[in-house]
Amino acid sequence: MTQAPVERLRTIEAAAALHPSLPREAVIKEDMLRTGMAFSPAALELAARFKAKAYFIFSFDLVPLKDMANREHWSAPEEIWLEGGPWGFRPTIISVRLNPDSPYVIDVEGADDNGDGDAQAVLKLDGETLTTVRFPPVPEYYTRTMSNGKKVIEIAPTIEWGYLVYLTVFRICQYFGDKEECQFCDINNNYRQQIQEGRPYTGVKSIEEILEALDIIASTDSASHAYTITGGSVTRELKGMGEADFYAQYAEAIEERFPGRWIGKMVAQALPKEEARKFKDAGIQIYHPNYEIWDERLFSIICPGKSRYVGRGEWHRRILDAAEIFGPSHVIPNFVAGIEMSKPHGFTEVEDAIRSTGEGLEFFMSRGVCPRFTTWCAEPLTTLGKATPGGAPLEYHLRLLETWRDTHAKYKLPVPPGYGDPGMGRAVFSVSSFMDVITAPA
Repeated sequence: MTQAPVERLRTIEAAAALHPSLPREAVIKEDMLRTGMAFSPAALELAARFKAKAYFIFSFDLVPLKDMANREHWSAPEEIWLEGGPWGFRPTIISVRLNPDSPYVIDVEGADDNGDGDAQAVLKLDGETLTTVRFPPVPEYYTRTMSNGKKVIEIAPTIEWGYLVYLTVFRICQYFGDKEECQFCDINNNYRQQIQEGRPYTGVKSIEEILEALDIIASTDSASHAYTITGGSVTRELKGMGEADFYAQYAEAIEERFPGRWIGKMVAQALPKEEARKFKDAGIQIYHPNYEIWDERLFSIICPGKSRYVGRGEWHRRILDAAEIFGPSHVIPNFVAGIEMSKPHGFTEVEDAIRSTGEGLEFFMSRGVCPRFTTWCAEPLTTLGKATPGGAPLEYHLRLLETWRDTHAKYKLPVPPGYGDPGMGRAVFSVSSFMDVITAPA
């Protein structure tokens, strides 16, 4: 159950005091990622002038689209930038996860009755203004229409304040139903929601339209430095190809057209060594074979398809095999932080959940492979979201930040490549705070 706003501000202040080594900005960021944010009507009107949320793979919302009375999903921004204000925030970029009932409210101050004047978006908690808010500007390429009538935002949206071009080339996953789908994942439900809303949402993007969109971006933009190719898992075939061949063809085409223009990243399943090598041969520099959750028992419950088709032990072996191909620092598996504490099967104590997740960090980081994580958004159409609508406790997320930071420092690992600058006030990664708290090199 969402905490009452009057209690949340006290909770944040107490949490920050208990974790003095964490930036207060990261405490707020993690809490906003787990609980979402609300927008006042005035803030939605202001945000509509800026870069819109593209729903690039998942919904990352705490309520279904049909339940958003103010149609927030059509005008909310992709991300927000917190800076300054009464709490003196250093620049902090946060992915927008909509929740009209959130105690975190984006509002507008300074506008007169006619909506004119120096309107400034602000973040409020318990009615108290914490900091000012910026919305991402609309990049010139977002206004372009491609030859097939589609907008660039539909084919090649950018996130992380423009740093990353996100290419979800297959918007559906072939792990279907309760016996196969990862229980936290809403990729299939998000696709259904977007189609029902009438949003242009291409199921399988062609190589030709990807290249055309990237042509436009390359000719108009200097902010993007990396691209990610991803989509749902392919357990059988797609367009007559297995997963490696299907996704590698996009990388090969991009690298042939734009050699060296971007850092190429691939999010796909942990594939056998000879299959993963196809990504490297196609020009991909960074491989993300996401392991989702460390605990053996919970992996089989929460990721039933991956457990049945590949298996946890084999998944981990494939990650380490990939390190021989790409180099350990260029294999960066993601896990979904917080699902360890989902009901009814997860850990009930923060200490136990952190101990388990910490074992996974030790396993990989001691071998030079540095996992990163996405803060769990308990999306309401998923099995875990329905069972645990409040997500994991804030204390779990703060302990995880400390554990990740300290384990990374323990093994003297490099800054994960392909994520931009590290450190508080510089990081652009918006779906967790691991890049905000990392110990940056001197």
